Amino acid sequence: MNKIDVLLINPYDENAIKNALGFITPPMNLMYLASSLEKESYKVKIIDDDLQQNGYEKVSEKAQNFNPKVIGLTATTSTIKSAVKYAELIKDALPNSLIVLGGPHATFLPTKTLKENESLDLIVKGEGEETLVGITNKLSDDDKIDFEDVKGIVYRDPDTGNLKETQERPLIKDLDSLPFPARHLVPSKSYGASKDQTGGIITSRGCVYSCNYCTSSLIMGKKFRSRSPDNVVDEIEEFVYKYGINDIGFMDDTFMLNKRRANDIADEIKSRNIDIEFVASSRVDRVDQSLLENLKTSGMKTIYYGVESGSQRILDLMKKGITLQNAEDAVKYAKNAGLGVLTSFILGYPGETETDMEDTIKFSTKLDPDYCQYSILTPFPGTPIYDELKSKDLIDNEDWQDYTVLKSIIKYNEMGLNSKMVENKLAKAYLKFYSRPKYLLNHRHMFKVILQTVFRSFIIPKLTGSTANGWYQNLDSNSSSK
Repeated sequence: MNKIDVLLINPYDENAIKNALGFITPPMNLMYLASSLEKESYKVKIIDDDLQQNGYEKVSEKAQNFNPKVIGLTATTSTIKSAVKYAELIKDALPNSLIVLGGPHATFLPTKTLKENESLDLIVKGEGEETLVGITNKLSDDDKIDFEDVKGIVYRDPDTGNLKETQERPLIKDLDSLPFPARHLVPSKSYGASKDQTGGIITSRGCVYSCNYCTSSLIMGKKFRSRSPDNVVDEIEEFVYKYGINDIGFMDDTFMLNKRRANDIADEIKSRNIDIEFVASSRVDRVDQSLLENLKTSGMKTIYYGVESGSQRILDLMKKGITLQNAEDAVKYAKNAGLGVLTSFILGYPGETETDMEDTIKFSTKLDPDYCQYSILTPFPGTPIYDELKSKDLIDNEDWQDYTVLKSIIKYNEMGLNSKMVENKLAKAYLKFYSRPKYLLNHRHMFKVILQTVFRSFIIPKLTGSTANGWYQNLDSNSSSK
């Protein structure tokens, strides 16, 4: 077998607020792909241009110097345009390479994406580890390539140019079988907030819930698949003893879905005497006092709750499956355990009124978390709300770079709202939450960052007529806590 080289690229999100905050997350998807390829003895390189910001031409030059047979790109909806720019330049320079695109946007619009972008050869849908290995094996084995038996892809036939779609690929059952992400291929100590180095870890996949605005269960499945506590803590030890990183972010959608497993992970960390601090997210209805206290004693410092609305009617429209009382209880449990709290909220949901948005702003300040994230409902392709609004012609545009969760792209003409009002409410929410005298007194260390972010994101756009884009972790869902 001719072992070919593979290059993986994480596009630069040129408009993201995370750059102002100094918070960059590692490209976990590419790192998992890389380790799976390395397990099969392929030589792999990762260019995280979202971190390094080399630019399109420089990345193209690096690709030419490496001269890989396979170039893999990942993209969210807001970064798809950027990803295609890399693909176009690299395809011109390396016309015989196979350019593969994966990620949420490509998963839900594979045919449309290929039709509109001739530089792309193949789309990987959903989980990519086994699929990309299968694609690369094909290129290594044959002079004449036939991808028909590689499950989970849409590709451009090299002879006819026609698009072909293969069978769906089953989800990976045993997550412990996956090698740890290839952290040696990225500057691991460069991720986190400002100078605080943070390592990302994913301990589970899949979401059993069906929130209207989220794609998580549609990409990773509605069945909760989890790694064993021993396997998880083995990876934590790698962070600490191999990379010297003691600050970790659990990036699961539903880390605490199985409370017993979460407790077991906490117990295993303590039994091995590992000195770490970590952040995790949870639904507000999946925590209790004893669980959070146990996690606190194992190193947990902050919890991230996806509350989403201060109106029970809107929560029900979202199919969130929680109550306002759940949120109040969850924040209380966290504070009692001595944890920091970060909450997220969505404004401008279809059917929402101005009063509902005001209720959300009031409720977010009533909860009084340490940090609060607000976003505008964005109907990402693949979500039920996208399909609903698309069928009613209520999506204002499909200029994907506008899908940033800070810009309104819904036609509210029949809903009692308008885009300008929703964007103004977003600015008001941030300003009201972070300008409270009590908050500023208790978070003096954050004042400069908060002022800088609010000014760049909301004040300057108001003065210039432009719109700031992105948030610190712009996934293809409106909130990263399900």
